[in-house]
Amino acid sequence: MLRIRVEGGHPLSGIYRPSGNANAAMALLAAACLTQEPVTLRNVPQTVGTSTMLEAAHWLGVETTWIEQQTVTVSAAHITRRVLSYEQMNGFLGVMLYLVPMLIQRQHARLELDFPLNRIRTHLDALRDLGIDVVIVNGAVECKASTWDVKDIILSQASVTATGMAMMLAARLGRETIIHNAACEPHVQELAHLLVAMGTRIEGIGSNLLRVFGTQELHGAEAKIGPDHIEAASVAAISALCGGRVQIGNIRRADLRMIGKVYGGLGVQLDIDDTVMYVPKHDILNVSNREEDVDASIETAPWPGFPSDLVAVATLVATLARGTSLIHEKMFDNRLLFVDKLKSMGAQIVLCDPHRAIVVGPTPLQGIYMDTPDVRTGLGMLGAALVAEGKSVIDNAQAIERNFEGVLGKLQALGAQIVIEG
Repeated sequence: MLRIRVEGGHPLSGIYRPSGNANAAMALLAAACLTQEPVTLRNVPQTVGTSTMLEAAHWLGVETTWIEQQTVTVSAAHITRRVLSYEQMNGFLGVMLYLVPMLIQRQHARLELDFPLNRIRTHLDALRDLGIDVVIVNGAVECKASTWDVKDIILSQASVTATGMAMMLAARLGRETIIHNAACEPHVQELAHLLVAMGTRIEGIGSNLLRVFGTQELHGAEAKIGPDHIEAASVAAISALCGGRVQIGNIRRADLRMIGKVYGGLGVQLDIDDTVMYVPKHDILNVSNREEDVDASIETAPWPGFPSDLVAVATLVATLARGTSLIHEKMFDNRLLFVDKLKSMGAQIVLCDPHRAIVVGPTPLQGIYMDTPDVRTGLGMLGAALVAEGKSVIDNAQAIERNFEGVLGKLQALGAQIVIEG
């Protein structure tokens, strides 16, 4: 376990570089196993998620070689196993992506779970729609591969993992596959681009309608994983709240368009170039989007809408902006339960139901003790501690770096007063 002590009220200044997108890295590691030729991935973040994927790859018999710190070569000449257990998954649903190369090389795959099947209903429906034989045996999922000429499917949800699995299966098992209601997040686009580099033709990349033209063999390729837009956007908001001036490099402007628009409605103004984002000094935040009942309404939505992974950070900004904001988490249950911690710090928040909260700001926050931040709200809670008056203690802080490599050290370099106690 990791415990950190945070002293709030210090401005952040300097240059920040987000790490590679861990979700993209996990998908690309699975895609690299679709060919027997080597695939080289660059800018791979060393997170718990990518470590879990690499360990699962070794379990399956895949060879991985680190060429340098953030560059790994994957060689999947032989996949020796047909089973993935919950020990290999380590809590990461993305490890399911390895079902695809297992089916390609071994024709059969078994996934042993320690969570309810309804968490992966969309994924199993997609497999069945593609003609994969899926049977549930004693709580485990057993799959048998099959090929097809033309398939036209629609995902019940725009799931990132389900979209990735469908794309990879279509790349090898189908002649032509049309996928409706596909997820189109930046990391899904990166997976599609790697599959194209490996020999697949995919139309509609970046949209919700994909057309995949498969091939019997894929070849080796190289890919550089793009920056994590969630990390970049989180640090931008925290920097604006703390004061000072921060330059965030290694970004992609297209990934931050909606985020910048929503932030602007909360008073956080960002100057976003093609590869660099500038966070100027903010003295006062004013909610600027006038609605009938509230000053601003923030709604999460599938990409290119505002990401659910930033709902905690947006709520924190609303707490410190002058005005009344409605936070509407439309995509997931219980993502707003973290507001209890903000209320303990002094925030004026009314949790209407598990999906909606009304925030009245600005409200000064006070440092508190926080335990076990959720992996998806960890940066929001860290940001609250950095903004609050006094000192905060965060236990189980390893969750903060679960998806973001070295984020604590990089914030320290900007002037954040964080003491890591281990």
